[in-house]
Amino acid sequence: MSGSATPILAAVASAVACGGLILLMLRSKAADRWLDEPNRRSLHTRPVPRIGGLGILAGAVVGFAVTGWQPMVVLLALILGAVGALDDRFGLPILGRLAAQFAVAGAFAVIAFPAYSWLVWCVLAIAMAWMMNLYNFMDGSDGLAGGMALVGFGSFSIAAFWAMESGLGTVALCVASAAGAFLLFNMHPAKIFMGDAGSVPLGFFAAALGLIGWRDSVWPIWFPILVFMPFILDATVTLLRRMVAGKRFWQPHREHYYQRLVIMGFGHRNTALLEYVIMIGCGMTALFAREATPRGQFLTLAGVAVLLAGGAAWIDSRWKRFSGRAEDLVR
Repeated sequence: MSGSATPILAAVASAVACGGLILLMLRSKAADRWLDEPNRRSLHTRPVPRIGGLGILAGAVVGFAVTGWQPMVVLLALILGAVGALDDRFGLPILGRLAAQFAVAGAFAVIAFPAYSWLVWCVLAIAMAWMMNLYNFMDGSDGLAGGMALVGFGSFSIAAFWAMESGLGTVALCVASAAGAFLLFNMHPAKIFMGDAGSVPLGFFAAALGLIGWRDSVWPIWFPILVFMPFILDATVTLLRRMVAGKRFWQPHREHYYQRLVIMGFGHRNTALLEYVIMIGCGMTALFAREATPRGQFLTLAGVAVLLAGGAAWIDSRWKRFSGRAEDLVR
């Protein structure tokens, strides 16, 4: 097998592994045991199996198995996937989930950055745990989180191959390929959700691969942040607003910007398509800004942040008018 063919064949194998496992689960009784029942905070109106994340993990395992690259990353992700699957099935206490996430993040920080101090390990663990949870927060609309994984890890893969880092590039490509196969079942109306078994490991992969790429000088530290900025800004701004308002920020809600778009009439499909355009724009900008001067990189980051902030302000404005009309109808 030639070196150039290996990433392509691995990506195909990842897609087949993900899609095949999802098909098997949907046709088995297992799907009926992992149902996401709709509630007043949900955007879906019928029970949907939430075991698609296991398919994404299966696809990711193929990439790591083919390359033999950083096996500890996939092992830690599998731990998170197991905890997520238990939470999807039985519901685990939030403190138990957070303990598992911080333990995995801390283990990664110590293993990947052994020469750093305990303070740096703590900062890295907190950042990684946040990435895991924000990915979970943003997995609330058909096609959204899967699309972010496809674009985000696809961008990682392109950057890694440009830097001649084939192991990192192949693994990222396999995660993106598995996410693409998952999307075939997750586009509106979704036949399956990824659940915590998929969203939390994907957040971990995004943080872990991003940090390893930075450690190995594949890309600057801001690169993974810009690639995933649509998710990072939406989740972070929403969380801070809920905290300032004194709300229980850890509880399910419908205050994210993507949720507001769906509720205001954009619908799942149009919201996903709009988000894809934003995601692709951030990914392409990140790829082409890597070789810019430090000043150019800063201006690029600032410009993207301003554009996204403007989009958020536009949604806030429309939401206020929408909420006002809804209150008038109730009266």
